[in-house]
Amino acid sequence: MPLTLFCLAVDFYGDSDHYSYKDKHGEIFMRTVQMTLDDPLIQAVDRVARSLHTTRSAFTREALKQAVARVKTGRLEEKHRQGYLAHPAGPEEFSLWEKEQAWGDE
Repeated sequence: MPLTLFCLAVDFYGDSDHYSYKDKHGEIFMRTVQMTLDDPLIQAVDRVARSLHTTRSAFTREALKQAVARVKTGRLEEKHRQGYLAHPAGPEEFSLWEKEQAWGDE
């Protein structure tokens, strides 16, 4: 369900301020944050965003979501790897299912 921009409010937290986009119920669904990026990166982002017919903000949001997902997946894979190092699979762990496998060569 898309959210509709209802108001723009300025909030102050300590030394930093940001803009909050709120829905009609007053819930914050997006904030404007300040980032420091070098010029070549900004130019590259702008070129890619333009080629995708999107905005710098939308492109950056998607890139950050994907980066967060990659970190989460990497952490889960590492946790899985550590679990198998601590408790290696025994020969009987998978042998129960060998007769159930269908490889299509029969």
